[in-house]
Amino acid sequence: MNHKPLQPGHVLIIPFRLVPRLTDLTPNEVTDLFLTVQKVQKMLASLYFTTSSPSSGTTTTNSTSSAPNYSSISQALENGSFNVALQDGIDAGQTVPHVHVHIIPRVKGNEEGDGIYQRLQSEDGNVGGAQWDLEVRRRPPASKPFVQVEESSRQVRSDEVMNEEARLYAARMRDLDGEEESESQRQNGF
Repeated sequence: MNHKPLQPGHVLIIPFRLVPRLTDLTPNEVTDLFLTVQKVQKMLASLYFTTSSPSSGTTTTNSTSSAPNYSSISQALENGSFNVALQDGIDAGQTVPHVHVHIIPRVKGNEEGDGIYQRLQSEDGNVGGAQWDLEVRRRPPASKPFVQVEESSRQVRSDEVMNEEARLYAARMRDLDGEEESESQRQNGF
């Protein structure tokens, strides 16, 4: 659930163990978190997305008070989309001091586009600020706003530049794998 939903059906998925950052979760907790995200998406699609009946020309919008009228979840999923967002840390706009994933249903015809991200980071989506107001009566300082880059200023990168970056990332991933293995061995006394 969400104290301040940006759209109908906007929910937060929170791991059982509260930790500040995604990297603080165990691999099993990350798996559980994102399998839950998928399951909730399917549930929300069955409740919030619309379906048109080609034979009758009618459109039905599901709501929390009606049963799903889809023959399959995949049919429901074809009638909408989702924003799935995780603000990992204060500088990313996280206003609650623990990992949580936003799931925001986006019905066909919704024209807000990427503006949802500005709303998520603004007071509209500031769930944490409301909690701070109630509990502490003093909010932490606001993070910097999400910088929206003009499409015209974005440059297409060459395959050569992207391949060089991919090689850099692959090498760093191998280094991290080695560091994690060494840490695991230290913890297990090897």
